[in-house]
Amino acid sequence: MVGGSRFATPFNATFRRVRALCAGLALAASLATQASAGEITVFAAASLKNAMDEISAEYQQETGRTVTVSLASSSALARQIQLGAPADIFISASVAWMDTLEQDDLIDPASRFDLLGNTIVLIGHGPDAPPIEIGPDMDLAGILGTGHLAMALVDAAPAGIYGKAALETLGQWATVQPRVAQGDTVRAALALVSRGEAPLGVVYATDAAVDDNVTVVGTFPAEAHPPIIYPAAAVSASGNALNAAFLEYLRGPAATEAFDRQGFATSVD
Repeated sequence: MVGGSRFATPFNATFRRVRALCAGLALAASLATQASAGEITVFAAASLKNAMDEISAEYQQETGRTVTVSLASSSALARQIQLGAPADIFISASVAWMDTLEQDDLIDPASRFDLLGNTIVLIGHGPDAPPIEIGPDMDLAGILGTGHLAMALVDAAPAGIYGKAALETLGQWATVQPRVAQGDTVRAALALVSRGEAPLGVVYATDAAVDDNVTVVGTFPAEAHPPIIYPAAAVSASGNALNAAFLEYLRGPAATEAFDRQGFATSVD
């Protein structure tokens, strides 16, 4: 066959091995440069936005190291990590998604710990929305009327999963489901109620606290849904030498105060 062959020659095989070795060395050098430059990338659940904005700014001021925070639903972030996204730290609003990554050997199990807790609440549009007694006897569908109930994705986003579980426990889901308007994240659900596009929504208490245009009209019983735990861990493929120090910082006094100010539970059993 003129001009080439469909069979690998010893030279070609050696060339490929050298090229692969060089690529590996370049990647290692890149990771080492990133760590020495004092940069760290954190994938964090969308509900952590305000707290992580504050914590990353304080950490940079104290250490001179740069923290880049990527926010999305825990499910979306976990899938990005599965696809090889360059994250150093993952903070999930879902134990299940962190478990999935651990089972896939994509996070360092020795670095994992439970960082925070939260609660889910029912919010209404505006600062004067009337309270609603949450329980099996409430007629949530009747209260909604022709309006919609804003929720994060009920089969993927943790806030939506917790909310759906609570509504199922209280016997409300079957009648409310047709009226549910789903957003990609809990912040998207919050925005729907804040703008008046939905009269009610199910969000974390910490999300409700950052928006003056919504009111918490009721709190779902903790026993109505699985415990809301935010685990944190280093990503296995990261190799960033700063990971351990930053995870320790998240458990330290400055970060704890920031989480407390945002309404998270910082003592997690």
